[in-house]
Amino acid sequence: MKGPTSNIYFSQRLRLHYVDWGNDAAPPMLLIHGGRDHCRNWDWVAEAFRNDYHIIAPDLRGHGDSQWLLGGSYDPVDYVYDIAQLLHQRNHTPVTIIGHSLGGSISLLYSGLYPETVTRLVSIEGMGPPPQIFEQRINQPVNHRLDAWVKDLRQISGRIPRRYISLEDAYERMQTENPHLTEEQARHLTIHGSIQNEDGTYSWKFDNYVRALAPVGLPQKEQYELYSRITCPTLLFRGTESWAADPATDGRVAHFKNVRVANVEGAGHWVHHDQLEEFVAITRAFLNE
Repeated sequence: MKGPTSNIYFSQRLRLHYVDWGNDAAPPMLLIHGGRDHCRNWDWVAEAFRNDYHIIAPDLRGHGDSQWLLGGSYDPVDYVYDIAQLLHQRNHTPVTIIGHSLGGSISLLYSGLYPETVTRLVSIEGMGPPPQIFEQRINQPVNHRLDAWVKDLRQISGRIPRRYISLEDAYERMQTENPHLTEEQARHLTIHGSIQNEDGTYSWKFDNYVRALAPVGLPQKEQYELYSRITCPTLLFRGTESWAADPATDGRVAHFKNVRVANVEGAGHWVHHDQLEEFVAITRAFLNE
C-alpha cells in the first residue's frame, strides 16, 4: 500500500510525530493508538477508510517517533492536551475519532471535554479495567498510591530496555504477545515499532516510563461526568477473549447519551487486528448511519 506522510507538531514543548494519509477534501478522521503501541498499527484501518476520510494518526508522547517526556508521569490529561493541540493546530475539526485502549480512553475524555468538535466516536476497549478494580486502586489511601508510584519509578529507572539480536527475534516476541496476529501484521508492527541500536541490536521505540501509572488522576465520578457530556453517537468495541469487561453489563453505558456496544467473537484486546474485516464492517455501518 502507498503509505502516509510523516509530520511533526509541538505540544507542551515536546516534539510529537503524526502521519497523514491525505485526501484533504474529505471529512477529518483521527486514529489514536494504545499504550506501548505506535501510529502505524492503524495502517490496515486507514487503508479501509482513506478514500472516505482525511486521516491523521499521532504517535502519543513517549511512543513511536514522538519525543519522550522528561519526568515521571505520563498523565492521561496530558495526552488529552496533546490531542487537543494537534486538532487545533491542524484545524481538523469537526472530526470522527477512533481510539484503542489508552487511545480509546483519551478519545472518550477529549470527546467529553469538547463534544462540539466530535461527529462520531469509536472506542476499542478504552474504558480501562472493570469499575470494581478501578475503585480498589483509586480508593487506596493517597500515601499508599504515592508510595507505589515511587517504587514503580525506581524499578523502571533501573530497567534496561530489552535488546533483540535481530529484527526476527523482535518479530517473534510480537507474535507471541498476540497470537491472533497474522505473520504479515506482526512483521509490519515490529518494523514500525522498533529501532536499531548503535550496537546493531533492536529495541521497542516506546519509553519504559509509560508503564508507570500516574499516582493521581481524574476520579471515576469525574470521568463519568465527561462521558455524559459526549453528544455524538458512540460505539464501544470489546473482544470477547479480552480481559476487558462488557460496559453494557457492568452499567458503564448508562453514563452515555447515545451509545452502543459491539462484542466481537474471536478477538482479544486488539479487536481491529484480531478481526479486521468484522471491525471495519461494523465501523463503516456505524459511520454511515
